[in-house]
Formats: sequence, structure tokens, C-alpha cells
Amino acid sequence: MPVTGAPTLRQRRLGAELRKLRERAGLSSTAGAAIIGIQQARMSMIEAGRHGVSVDRVHAMARGYSCDDADFIDALAAMTGRRERNWWDEYRELLSAAAVEFAEFEHAAVSMRVAVVTSMPGLLQTPDYARATFKKSSPSLRAHEVEHRVSFRMKRQAVLFRDPPMPYTAIVHEAALRMGYAGPDASREQLQQLIEMSELGNVTVLGVPFGQDDFPRAGQPITYAVGPVPQLDTVALDSDHGSDYLFAEAQLDRYRAVLDRLESCALPPGKTRDFIRRIAKNI
Repeated sequence: MPVTGAPTLRQRRLGAELRKLRERAGLSSTAGAAIIGIQQARMSMIEAGRHGVSVDRVHAMARGYSCDDADFIDALAAMTGRRERNWWDEYRELLSAAAVEFAEFEHAAVSMRVAVVTSMPGLLQTPDYARATFKKSSPSLRAHEVEHRVSFRMKRQAVLFRDPPMPYTAIVHEAALRMGYAGPDASREQLQQLIEMSELGNVTVLGVPFGQDDFPRAGQPITYAVGPVPQLDTVALDSDHGSDYLFAEAQLDRYRAVLDRLESCALPPGKTRDFIRRIAKNI
């Protein structure tokens, strides 16, 4: 059945993966449609995430496309079905679609690695720090719009406390640790928050000091989300207009390498906590 409203990130990704499987099999969209007995126009809508597809049809497509990776097929089948209502749907009339779907992206991740250079990772921010950053948005936000965004960001942090806990690694450059967005008191509170969160069993914070010669060019925040199978890993690149989601194999390889280089420049967790404490004392 046609998707109601704009397709979600999950629906777009399912369609894109089905298209990739078809193209690897060397089949046209018309030939792919014939495998499951539908018109080419409907196949195009499925591959665009604008038309639903059943579990049975996903399995039929996989057979027709000569894909025998059972784990991957099961993961694709789990992405079918109607859109379920989740907590982030409450914000669809309050925030942009790009902001809301980032919560869906985080919710679907098995684990995450994040790298930031100028601001704290969203999942580790305090309310006051988040509020200060939103107040500096351009164009300016009204007071209630700032509070909606702060509330949304705090609710996103629940992924770090789910059962089982999601492994989360944040690589934070010294520039972000020293950036005084929120004023001295809130900045010190934010640094203390980083230390406390890094002591959770599933959260690792790695600090990158100034002067690391091997530091790769990586100005925008990078989030690498590990999926239920490697083919469903996703990279999100944050920007002023929202997030760009990348999942081509070459792109995933590239950003894994970037994150590996960033980690190689970083202090280990214990030394990172000491590093953050020294910075906090001088604010």
C-alpha cells in the first residue's frame, strides 16, 4: 500500500537496499517487478520508500535477485510493515522532518561512534548547554521553539540507557571542550556531564588535544551507526540544513577510516577524564 506522508528514513533505506540488490543482479526495474508480479511503476515506488512491501515479497525479491545472505534478508524483512508511532512523532509538528528522523536513525542503531570538533555530542549534552547552542541558532528561534528543541534532545538521550545498553563512543576535540557556548557555570557543568557519562559501562569519551599532526580534516559532526548487519551501517553528516545519510560501501569504508584515525589521535578514556578536569578548572 502507498506510504502515508513522506517516507521515513527506515522506509527510504529499505527501498534503497532492495534497489541495490536488483541492480547487483543485473535486472531492470521492469524485470524486478515481474519477479513479484507487479507493475514497474509500483516497483519504482517501493524502491523510493513510497510504497509498502510485505515480508513475503522481500523474500521473493531476494530469491529472484540471487541473494542468499539470510541475516541480511531477515534484517530487511524486519524493516517492512506499517510505520509504528514512537515518541519522536509527538514532535513532527514542532520540529523539522530532518530533526525528527535523526531520533529514528539513533533508535535503529546497534552501536554508534561520533566525532565532534566544535560542539558537544548531542547525546551527552546538558539541558543548559543545549539551550545555549539553540539560542545561537540562525535564524533566531523564539523561546518556546528553543525549549521544544531542548526537550527533544534530552529525550533522544534515552538510547544510551536502554536494555541492553547501546555501546557509544564519542571522540571530542579540545576545541569543543573549550568552546564557551553556555558561559562558565554551564560549561563546567557540561564538562562534568562528559566525565560522568564516560564512566557508564557503555559510553566511551575520547579527547583529542590540540597539536595532533595526524588529525584528519573533519569539521562537521560525524555519526557512524552500526546496523543489525554490516550492510545496514549508516553514516550521518550533520550540517545547518540537517543530516546527510550515507550508506554506499565506499562511503562507509571512508568514514570508518576517518574515525579510526581520529581515535588514534585521542587520549585513552582515563587520560581523557583527567584532561577534561584540567580544562574545567581553568574556565
